[in-house]
Amino acid sequence: MTGSGTQLTTPGLLPLDTTEDVRARRPGVAVLPIGSFEQHGPFLPLATDTVIACTIAREVAAAYPVHLLPPLTIACSHEHAAWPGTVSISAVTLHAVVRDIADSLRRSGIDALVLVNGHGGNYVLGNVVQESAGCGTRMALFPAPEDWEEARQRAGVRTSLLSDMHAGELETSVLLHAHPEMVRPGYESSDFLADDRRHLLTLDMSAYTESGVIGRPSLATAEKGKELLAGLVDCFGSYFSILSPEAANSAPGAEDAMQKGAGQDGTESSKP
Repeated sequence: MTGSGTQLTTPGLLPLDTTEDVRARRPGVAVLPIGSFEQHGPFLPLATDTVIACTIAREVAAAYPVHLLPPLTIACSHEHAAWPGTVSISAVTLHAVVRDIADSLRRSGIDALVLVNGHGGNYVLGNVVQESAGCGTRMALFPAPEDWEEARQRAGVRTSLLSDMHAGELETSVLLHAHPEMVRPGYESSDFLADDRRHLLTLDMSAYTESGVIGRPSLATAEKGKELLAGLVDCFGSYFSILSPEAANSAPGAEDAMQKGAGQDGTESSKP
């Protein structure tokens, strides 16, 4: 930790806290980034969703007194299997791993867990949060579609949530801001739209895009990425107020947090 109490991360976005750091901070809420390892077109890395989830979680941990966990880097990307490099685990396995992590946290004194989901195909995470009621660990899924929409409006993202599905304006903007070294040339000319994807889960992504891109990455900028992250950090205040009401008064945005998001129901982010 730094002198200001901000958590440090490695270039790989892993937390560097010692056990004594955690003991001194006594967090009541843990934050678990969950990504994927799947194709993101020819210009973004396979680890894009994991990097974005880690970047969001890192920004949240810098603003709120939470326990930042290392990411789950492989999840449910079966719809991307047609592209080389994509790796998936089953929904049953992901469910079990998250439950095991929640149980372990509870034994160590942390009874609230936020799943920071970077991949919309991790549908099972909504079920994990739903089933956590009455199980001893309070859970939330972040960001919800409403959080993404607020952040998108703040950042001036032009592509709609429907059209900006994969390796588009949003994801490319976040990486241009947080990790520009990961963005390869070509995003400027890779726009491709496929808004009618009603059979996606049956046919997989390859039925809708040859490149793997669905969105308008040409509109991406680092400034939009910066504002997207700032907007999400503000949105997190409502989650923190719900999961840790005793600490909420000292957190940024706590005054109106309950009005802003008290109805959060674990709905999954629509971003894949």
